[in-house]
Amino acid sequence: MIWMESLVLVLGLCQGAMQEEARRDLEQRIEWWNEARFGMFIHWGLYAIPAGRWNGEEIGGIGEWIQNSARIRVADYEPLKKQFNPVKFNAEQWAAIAKDAGMKYLVITSKHHDGFCLFDSQHTDWDIAGTPFRRDILKELSNAVRAAGLRMCFYHSIMDWHHPDYLPRRDFDPRPDRIADFPRYVKHLKSQLRELVVGYGPLGVLWFDGEWEATWNHELGMDLYDHVRSLQPDILINNRVDKGREGMAGLTAKGDFRGDFGTPEQEVPATGMPGVCWESCMTMNDTWGYKASDHNWKSATQLVQTLCDTASKGGNFLLNVGPTAEGLIPEPSVERLSEMGEWLRINGECIYGTSAGPFPSLKWGRCTQKPGRLYLMVFDWPRNGELKIPGLMNPLTRAWLLRQPDLPLVIERTGSSVVVSVSDTLEQRLDNLQPPFRHVTVVVLEIEGEPVVVEVPILPDPDGSVHLHANEANVSGQTARYESREDRLCIGFWTEASDWVSWKFQTRSAGTYRLEVVQACAPDEGGGRLSIEVGGQSRALNVKPTASWGDFVTVALGEVTVPAGEHELIARPETISGHALMNLRAISLVPVR
Repeated sequence: MIWMESLVLVLGLCQGAMQEEARRDLEQRIEWWNEARFGMFIHWGLYAIPAGRWNGEEIGGIGEWIQNSARIRVADYEPLKKQFNPVKFNAEQWAAIAKDAGMKYLVITSKHHDGFCLFDSQHTDWDIAGTPFRRDILKELSNAVRAAGLRMCFYHSIMDWHHPDYLPRRDFDPRPDRIADFPRYVKHLKSQLRELVVGYGPLGVLWFDGEWEATWNHELGMDLYDHVRSLQPDILINNRVDKGREGMAGLTAKGDFRGDFGTPEQEVPATGMPGVCWESCMTMNDTWGYKASDHNWKSATQLVQTLCDTASKGGNFLLNVGPTAEGLIPEPSVERLSEMGEWLRINGECIYGTSAGPFPSLKWGRCTQKPGRLYLMVFDWPRNGELKIPGLMNPLTRAWLLRQPDLPLVIERTGSSVVVSVSDTLEQRLDNLQPPFRHVTVVVLEIEGEPVVVEVPILPDPDGSVHLHANEANVSGQTARYESREDRLCIGFWTEASDWVSWKFQTRSAGTYRLEVVQACAPDEGGGRLSIEVGGQSRALNVKPTASWGDFVTVALGEVTVPAGEHELIARPETISGHALMNLRAISLVPVR
């Protein structure tokens, strides 16, 4: 059987060569995207007309899903086409807003789930040509975006509630399934994609969505990916073309799934993933498509910090705007984008073309890197004016504020950490800095060689308390992961009892500590029992129901005696009684004597 072993070896070598060729191909195609780091998402369509209301009633959920949320039949939704007349749409203005914000590419909905097309398609009348407006929005915007020096990209929904051949139907759609021919719909989908790629290209990205329904499968995903690449070989395609996306976390499961990058939605992964390309898409308020009643806007500071968080982990940030039916980007969006652009004009060096920082976590902010430089993006200056960089072992050259070389900073090494200090004078100047600095202050640290970082245990506060936060945890298992949503900041999606989390920390002296757990658990949806092991002792938490998954309470578990030195705390489920165990934000050891 020597020939069989030789055949296996040859096949293995061929497969390895093909994988290496695919890796090099992706590296070349995605180079511009990794340099860009920041893009604009635009959700716009007929749903901007009702703007969240139907028949005089406020409809729950996000704006672009109103047809589904309000259970609107196709025949009752179609009249919106004759009302769509966005006379205030100005492609050059939109492109200028994106460019001034520091964005490098733009992704707009050529077609969302309601099937309406923002371009003049030869394969349907359910498009912009049938509206009073008539003008080809995608053509005008493509020209303006390219004239501004940005990359044009399209979002295109696989799901289509309007097309007669798409399946499955919504349960409120009276059209019988028997008249539908799904293979014919797939042919229609591919024909429209040819129109977009050939007629409006070259495109930077085709961003698919709506792949989760059972009618779409892996074989169709592979075929559609290959079809688009045959039209434009250097285009990028997200992982929602296939069936490999792992929920809202957005990364691609192991296996032969198509897609050039992952798509986390409304969250940022807890850590960077070497060799994995991903892009977090996020709204500025709570909706993608325009909804007049949604005024829950994130602050400019929060958005700048999310951009920094994303870049620090090697990802891109795709930030959404939802224009009105008139064709205007809402003023709160414009204001926040303007502030982000002002910050980027001064600090863009720490975002564009950077790689993920070398630190697992930093209490005061985030870090990106370029050869010979670390960019320390400070969200909160420590009160003592000392910025501690844990575990950095490289020889250091100097430190300064980005774009402020006249403010050199003092560098000291203390064991396995580096401390960058600010003087009283500088601290006063930091307090009085203009808005671009207030969001995030950037310190440049010049180092010799590639970053060398060793693990440093979490250190106690001056009063001896040890606080173990979710974003500092080592997570082991298949489902549990860090949730970076502003109302969560926790270990969530804890659905498997085999998943566990741990922290390494240090105590200054031996003593007795009170264990406190900050947790949330929606009633009737989660629960169970969590075992916490530390210092050779174990304490159990019967998970407390709270008002919601975002309603956190602090629960005291009793006391443990811990000697001085380095330790590991491990939290493991004993039982899970609901859909998920809990949301775990932090565990603290508070000295009692």
